[in-house]
Amino acid sequence: MTPLIAIAAEAAEQKSAEVTDWAGRLGWVAGLLLFIAFVYWLMRQGWKWRGSLQSDLPELPTVPETPGEARLTLSGRYHGSTTAGQWLDRIVAHGLGTRSRVELTLTDAGIEVVRPGANDFFIPAEALREARLDKGIAGKVLAEGGLLIVTWTHGGKPLDSGFRSDRAAEHAAWVEAINSMTTTTEGIAR
Repeated sequence: MTPLIAIAAEAAEQKSAEVTDWAGRLGWVAGLLLFIAFVYWLMRQGWKWRGSLQSDLPELPTVPETPGEARLTLSGRYHGSTTAGQWLDRIVAHGLGTRSRVELTLTDAGIEVVRPGANDFFIPAEALREARLDKGIAGKVLAEGGLLIVTWTHGGKPLDSGFRSDRAAEHAAWVEAINSMTTTTEGIAR
């Protein structure tokens, strides 16, 4: 007999051990599933707690009846809103923490944010503070300049909202247009 045939014959005779402790195995599986369910429950409770802490934030503005002609449009993703300057402090009140597809329209009245499957909202021109390109917002980090961050105020609270266009080259035009609007509205306010 050649050595390969001997090894193959020996391997064919070996069998795996029979599982005899089914109760123990099922107990471990059930315990693991309960632990996973508990962790998800804790995460949900944390999200609800954060929402109750932010309950002082008023309802989001809706689009005015005559918003004006569209200056720019953008199709992409909405990645969430945070407290301005604190990129990890996510705002979850009124659905602002829900990621979704987005259609943005910039008009002279402000920015219309249409989110299929989530709450739509409107950022009035007088609430806009600035726009910039950044690399991250709570839960999303991209290459430098990969996110369009719009800073605005709502209910006296400064917010940063993060958007990513399907065509990232559009971001620069949005930053320029929003920043020119904020300069104009600041000049009028003075």
